[in-house]
Amino acid sequence: MKSPVRKMFDGIASRYDFLNHFLSCYQDVLWRRYCCKRLKKMMGAEWRDEMPGLLDETPLSGKPRGLNKVRLLDLCGGTGDFANTFRKIFESGCKCKNVSQNGVSRDFVVDPAVIGDFSYGMLAEVKPKKIDAHAVQLDAMKMPFAERQFDVILNGFGMRNVPDARGALMESYRVLDVGGYLCVLEFFSPRNLFNKFFYKVLAPLFIPVMGAFFSGKRDAYEYLVNSIIRFLPVDQFCKMAEECGFEVKQVKMFDGGISFGVFLHKPGNA
Repeated sequence: MKSPVRKMFDGIASRYDFLNHFLSCYQDVLWRRYCCKRLKKMMGAEWRDEMPGLLDETPLSGKPRGLNKVRLLDLCGGTGDFANTFRKIFESGCKCKNVSQNGVSRDFVVDPAVIGDFSYGMLAEVKPKKIDAHAVQLDAMKMPFAERQFDVILNGFGMRNVPDARGALMESYRVLDVGGYLCVLEFFSPRNLFNKFFYKVLAPLFIPVMGAFFSGKRDAYEYLVNSIIRFLPVDQFCKMAEECGFEVKQVKMFDGGISFGVFLHKPGNA
């Protein structure tokens, strides 16, 4: 039987992107762009030392694959906005270059992404965008992938919708290759005065009304606000990620703490 949360996301899929942009005043676009640019910089600086397999025939995992191909998973990826942004940022302008052990400079390119989500309705919105990606319906706590299948995992506004965030972190760690990155862009439970005022006073008044007006699904946007308040604060989430084996490379606060970008790294000795 379809869960109520999955049914809810199926019901708002056609208006999901528009309402994300409208309700955030298009800040969500800027948040994704920042995360992708930051990942590009981190990867260019650190993969040279920690992931020589990207530059040579044999990856550290010992599993053959194409040279310099970045394997991307957009987890809880919805309509694929995060994966699409990553590709545009990563492959635009001067590509993320690195130098192999024989001194040859090579560009990294992104393999066709995997966009994974539990909502079929959301994934159905991927195809019209003509994104170079495969849409896969899946459970974030039990993914149908072998170990070390991805170099980068993106998770935009999905971690708080997973019944067990720790389970999703552990599963992400399993399918992420050594030296890889997990970027979580999320609305975390408010802690400071501004956050509490925004999410406990302003958001409950504004977001459900606008959601109902544009999508006819007021309950879905009431759920959105409540899921943020019930979720972990960002510091507790980072502690949980470390307990799962990740290194916290950076925590970026956006717009006074309305959202955060958390950059997690799977160490090369994992």
